[in-house]
Amino acid sequence: MAEAARKPRPVRCIVKLGGAAITNKGELESIDEESLQSACAQLRQAMSDGAAPEKARGMDWSRRPGDPADPVVDAEGFAGMAGLGLDSNFVVVHGAGSFGHFQASRSGVHKGGLHSTLVKAGFVATRISVTSLNQEIVRALAREGIPSVGMSPFACGWSTQRRNLASANASQIIESLHAGFVPVLHGDAVLDESLDCTILSGDVIIRHLAQLLTPKYVVFLVLLPCLLTMT
Repeated sequence: MAEAARKPRPVRCIVKLGGAAITNKGELESIDEESLQSACAQLRQAMSDGAAPEKARGMDWSRRPGDPADPVVDAEGFAGMAGLGLDSNFVVVHGAGSFGHFQASRSGVHKGGLHSTLVKAGFVATRISVTSLNQEIVRALAREGIPSVGMSPFACGWSTQRRNLASANASQIIESLHAGFVPVLHGDAVLDESLDCTILSGDVIIRHLAQLLTPKYVVFLVLLPCLLTMT
């Protein structure tokens, strides 16, 4: 498998946000906003080195549909900060929950066969769904002042061979960590050398990144009430 030439930066933790913990699995493409906000707040607390401001300065400067006003940008506050006060040596991987599964199962993307128009359409639809969830999670992390960047395995060139990981170029992940960003990855529809396409799960992504980045911790946030603590 192709890997980055640059030596990975020591990673403190890989965090898996379970899809069932951050979405309402009984409702199509429905985010559990309260659970997601709580998970992001806990993650910020775990990343804090004691120098982080008590109140997070949000980095989501986009306007949402229905917002009554433009977003507030604390430019002076950011400019006056010596740093974020956060240990950003984290990688986040999230499940799809109520996103992507409907599209993938209806079209049979996991079985492959891009010669089928249905599978090809389902591949597109699945990626639209899972990347939209990824964007919302990145925005939720950004609202907590965490410098997060979304990364899709398909766009990074990850692929499989009969559903086994065949190519996993982690150069963008490693470069982002060196730059002080928190990469946020997700399960994705990817190309497969034998089947044409399939689904690459978040658990497979975590397993590979854990071997590559050798983090001190791998933490799973699931549906059960939990507190993210690391020492």
